[in-house]
Amino acid sequence: MTFTVEDVVKRLEDAGVRLDRGLTEADVKRVEKKFGFTFGPDHRALLRTALPLGDAWLNWRHATPAKIRERLQAPIDNAIVGVRAHGWWPAGWGERPESDAAAEQAARRHLAEVPALVPLYGHCYLPAAPAPAGGPVFSVQPGEVRIYATDLLHYVDVEFGSAAAPARSAASPLDFWSDLAEPRA
Repeated sequence: MTFTVEDVVKRLEDAGVRLDRGLTEADVKRVEKKFGFTFGPDHRALLRTALPLGDAWLNWRHATPAKIRERLQAPIDNAIVGVRAHGWWPAGWGERPESDAAAEQAARRHLAEVPALVPLYGHCYLPAAPAPAGGPVFSVQPGEVRIYATDLLHYVDVEFGSAAAPARSAASPLDFWSDLAEPRA
């Protein structure tokens, strides 16, 4: 199912989410340049149309650089918790080093090469570009990665309880994170 950003904004409004005016293209480019990523197409469209505020939304207009960096780093840090505390080690990384410290160091090198996840709301993230439109929303918490929703509209329906939540197809895969994720229960 395809959707428009207007569908997303309407559902957010219906759910009572406070929305500010969207970011300008210059605002978006400034954030991307400063923090070294490119918003995926769905995320960019949402933020250009309306900036969700409050609760666990990241205020891209007024958040401190330290807060933005912390939220951008959280998926990597949470994957490291999985490596250290839960013995997590993808087969594609080769043999796991024996010590936790060496495993963490190797994991950080591997994780530096995976597609970036960009904060959406709380512990939920959208893939950065070059991921295509319609990609999944990931929940990333210490030692756990899940596909929370198949796309941005589905996410809004799931997170904010829209009665209009349509049946959705499987999420489009994203290198590494989709392999790591377990489907949402």
